[in-house]
Parts: sequence; structure tokens; C-alpha cells
Amino acid sequence: MGIKTKAVDAKCSLDKPAADQDVLGGRVCTNTALRLAARRLGQLYDEALAPLDLKATQLALIAEIDKLTVAAPQGPTLQDLAARLAIQLSALTHALRPLVRDGFVELRADAKDRRTKHGVLTPQGKAKLSEAVWRWAAANDRVEAVLGPASAANLRALADQVSSDAFLAAYRSED
Repeated sequence: MGIKTKAVDAKCSLDKPAADQDVLGGRVCTNTALRLAARRLGQLYDEALAPLDLKATQLALIAEIDKLTVAAPQGPTLQDLAARLAIQLSALTHALRPLVRDGFVELRADAKDRRTKHGVLTPQGKAKLSEAVWRWAAANDRVEAVLGPASAANLRALADQVSSDAFLAAYRSED
């Protein structure tokens, strides 16, 4: 009853790879490495912003709204904002909910097309952005110091390359 035959053991090892088996055939996973690095950096930036009850992703969102408001004083459309952040519109609206709830962002209907919404920082949102920038800068400076300026610059350059439209087009090309 508690004894396994060699045939059963062999079948099990085929169904479920052992922990020491290399299921990727010696390949390294760039996606996994990048996700792990992004999560670690996200945790560090989140820690820096925690006293403000703000996440790094939320700071990036209000900073992007602020930046895009220079070109569009009525605030960026949610579609433009999602495109700039390379996220789905549904993910953007989900991320905006706590910022709207807490009074940092206001969603306003477009004057010409009421279905189109613009994201606008409230005075409270602008104050939160100003308050958060120095905490973000301290975390950013620390990351740069630990990595070293050259490695940090290389990391940003590679991240910019991977997030570019040119990379996406090259990846999807049939060549």
C-alpha cells in the first residue's frame, strides 16, 4: 500500500518535473527576471511613500496627469493616459478609483463628447504630488547610488528600449 513501483515513479516524474529539473531547457526567462526586479524596486519606492499613504504606482499616475496637463490644460483623456502608461483603460480606471475617492484626481467629462473623460489633479492632488516628490527622489537617489550611475542608466535605457513601440514592432515582425 505505501509502496510505489518504478513505473508509477517514472510516470509521476513525467507529469510533474522534479524541483531540480530544468523545464526551460537551459534558457533564462527575461520576463521573470524583469518582473522580480520591478517588484523589488516597487517595494522600495512604496516603502518611501508609505508615510503619505501613497503607492509608487499612484505617484506615477498623478505625476503623469500633471505632466500631460501642460499640453492639455483640461487634463489628459483617460485613453491618452492609458496609452502613455502602456496599460489597458480598465486597469487605469481601477488604479484611479482610490485617487478619485481620496480627492486627488477628478474625472471630468469632455466638453464636446461627454463619453470621454479627462483626469485632472485637484489642489489636494497637486499638494500630494509636491509632498511625495522629495520622498520619491530620496528613494530614486538611493537606488542609483546602490546600482551605480552607469548601471542605473543602463537599466533605464534597456527598460525604455523594451517599452518602446519599436521593440514591440520588431518583436511582432515576421523576420
